[in-house]
Amino acid sequence: MTEEPLEQRLLREARTIAVVARSNRTTRPWHDIAGYLIEAGYRVYLVNPLLDEAHERRCYDSVCELPERVDIVDVFRLPWEVPEVVEDAIDAKAGAVWLQIGIVHEGAAARAREAGLQVVMDRCTKVDHLRMQADAAGGGALH
Repeated sequence: MTEEPLEQRLLREARTIAVVARSNRTTRPWHDIAGYLIEAGYRVYLVNPLLDEAHERRCYDSVCELPERVDIVDVFRLPWEVPEVVEDAIDAKAGAVWLQIGIVHEGAAARAREAGLQVVMDRCTKVDHLRMQADAAGGGALH
């Protein structure tokens, strides 16, 4: 029996996800993926200091301001902004940090792991969730 990939395990076990962005444009991927995660049944908190509200939900300025601990901090920020988000995730006692496609920061990932957080880099929560759903339905891998 093969071991379940970390990405799938995190998404299967998660109940709460913070989507962290810094953009006032709702045409950006962060907005689409936040909407998808909401529709998928996760309790989603939006962290975006440039907006007051999105998806009819309050936008927080920091992960540390969220009203509860989150399982995954889903990061849509530039690589050089990742260390600050990771520190916030550590302070907020998040379970994992997930850096979206194109976002890699080895130093911040090491810091998160040292603090006991799981780390995923350069992957999309929506794509991995869709893949997990397809696998569960016996549909095989997505292309």
